[in-house]
Amino acid sequence: MSLESATSSLPRFSIRDTRKASVLAFLAWTFAVYDYILFGTLLPEMAKTFGWDQATASLVSTLVSVGTAVVVLAIGPVVDRIGRRKGMILTVTGTAVSSAVSAATPGIAFLVGVRSLSGLGLSEQAVNSTYLNEVYAVTEDEKIKKRRGFVYSLVQSGWPVGVLIAAAFVAVFLPLVGWRGCFLLAFFPAVIIAIACRSLKESPQFELEVRLRSLRKEGKTAEAEELARSYGVTEEPSAGFAAIFKGAALRNTVVLGFAWLVNWFGIQVFSVLGTTVLTEGKGVSFDNSLLMLIVINAIGALGYFFHGWAGDRFGRRNVIAVGWVISGVLFALMLTVAQGTLAVVLLYSFGMFFLIGPYAALLFYMGECYETQCRTTGSAFLTALSQPGAIFAGIIVTSMLAAGQNWSHAALVVGALGTLVSGVLMFAARTAKALEG
Repeated sequence: MSLESATSSLPRFSIRDTRKASVLAFLAWTFAVYDYILFGTLLPEMAKTFGWDQATASLVSTLVSVGTAVVVLAIGPVVDRIGRRKGMILTVTGTAVSSAVSAATPGIAFLVGVRSLSGLGLSEQAVNSTYLNEVYAVTEDEKIKKRRGFVYSLVQSGWPVGVLIAAAFVAVFLPLVGWRGCFLLAFFPAVIIAIACRSLKESPQFELEVRLRSLRKEGKTAEAEELARSYGVTEEPSAGFAAIFKGAALRNTVVLGFAWLVNWFGIQVFSVLGTTVLTEGKGVSFDNSLLMLIVINAIGALGYFFHGWAGDRFGRRNVIAVGWVISGVLFALMLTVAQGTLAVVLLYSFGMFFLIGPYAALLFYMGECYETQCRTTGSAFLTALSQPGAIFAGIIVTSMLAAGQNWSHAALVVGALGTLVSGVLMFAARTAKALEG
């Protein structure tokens, strides 16, 4: 059953509430990314403070990814129980706590535990994709409804905007307040956004699910089935993780899971550890790498708009797959043949354009893959697989560096090749039309 037919009888979401939800989702994701990326951006400076060599710094990054994965995986079922609105409040609050406590880091053990909380912030994209997918299906705003993929790309563009803000803040404030102060600065906007999210309205789909859940709990199964039929939806009790591994959801859970995992080889190398790739892989100074990353992510942000627009017209699966294949090729050229600042920045920028841009289509596409009862669980599960990808990437990179390989070769084998393979995998996913059928 398509999302349109399944929500045709639900209450409408007003234009004002739809736009408010979109703006707050964008801000929440932007500052969640700022906190998440800040760790990778500041890793070279933290390594200097604690006396870590390259292999140790890579190991710390890998351990943080392990903790992050655990947190992200746990969030999906929680949000499918407590609701989308409370889920946004929870994830943004987690971002604030992660940022504030990171400023007090005394060493590796404490750092790994604290930075694991950034998984709450990373989960924000799963909550956003679930919430806005449901909101846009019942909105009274026909402009957004007809261009929902493109509009969601504006929200998901919080990733490059967050990365850009992180690089800009570090460039400006690192000499003034140090890396600890940069983490502390992220606390305040996250708290403000968390408070603002309290004014959001819950999605009608989840409100219906709460009513059905209440009837089932009271033993009124027949009434629950009748209520579900009156709204044109399938009445099923929440099944947690089991629901995403059966029926129409199974194929895309498997395919998207592997694609997420391998694509994060590229995200971990070129986005999270971008300063390290430029400084160690291309011989750029740390200060210049920050300036270059600002330009790179500004161009990368345009990729969200392009892929959101293209996904509405040519199919989200196809746009994601082609974009990642192109990205892998561009990053390989950047690492092997690019010489000089202009060539490196251009190839890196357009590599990011086609690496992160498809996530505008991917996150919305994920929401189309699952029913209301397990939509956040499915999205969060796939999001969580990004962290095993980051872990495996970290293990491989750390092993290559420890064996005497340089960062340029490690980034080529892990980042560029991983990105290319993820694009090829995406062609095995079911299209949105097949999911509706």
